[in-house]
Amino acid sequence: MKHRLLGCLAFVLLAVPAAAQNQADNRPGVAVFPFANGGSYGANKEDVEALSIGLQEMMLSELSQNTALRVVDRGALRGVLDEQNLGSSGRVDPATAARIGKIVGARYSVVGGFIDNNKDFWMNARIIDTETTEIVKLEQVRDNRDKLYELLVDLAGKLTAGVNLPPLAAEVREARVKREIPPEAITLYSRAQVYQDGGRKDRAKDLYRQITEKFPAMTEAKEALRQLESS
Repeated sequence: MKHRLLGCLAFVLLAVPAAAQNQADNRPGVAVFPFANGGSYGANKEDVEALSIGLQEMMLSELSQNTALRVVDRGALRGVLDEQNLGSSGRVDPATAARIGKIVGARYSVVGGFIDNNKDFWMNARIIDTETTEIVKLEQVRDNRDKLYELLVDLAGKLTAGVNLPPLAAEVREARVKREIPPEAITLYSRAQVYQDGGRKDRAKDLYRQITEKFPAMTEAKEALRQLESS
């Protein structure tokens, strides 16, 4: 009898962690689509085109700071976009964004765009309810391109404010704003993401290393490099 009780106890102790891991994540899921280039002038074409993916990934990074949200991995979304022959342009209508958002398990889809007019940088984003296809919020930010990262942080904060989404803690937001991330870092990061998506992993690693060395505050590059080197 004693051995049977011990065996049952051991089974319970082993089963608890597994059960905890299988608990459903009830946080609202958010999928961020590639940002569409609405027509840019006066900047390097390759850099501007790469921003479509770079801004998407950076927006995911900002939203992921809010632990009350569950962000959908960009790779999962990219897989569905490729299957739907939508590529990485980011040009999808609300109905399509809602449909694909539901496929990847998101409650909300974020669709955005940008224009760089000789460093006069405009960026906008819409939150789409994947259940109703309704655009529940539209936000826009604008400033000199030198403040690109600050614009991203501002836009991420505005997207969740006033919507049925939990806001980012004030202290976390302040810490993000204080990071010194120049446009060059985001440009290099964007190009590295494109290289990585295209299977040019060695080239992506080189750029991630450059960013890590020159712009240590941009921890996204360090994490991307770590993941690539361990894969």
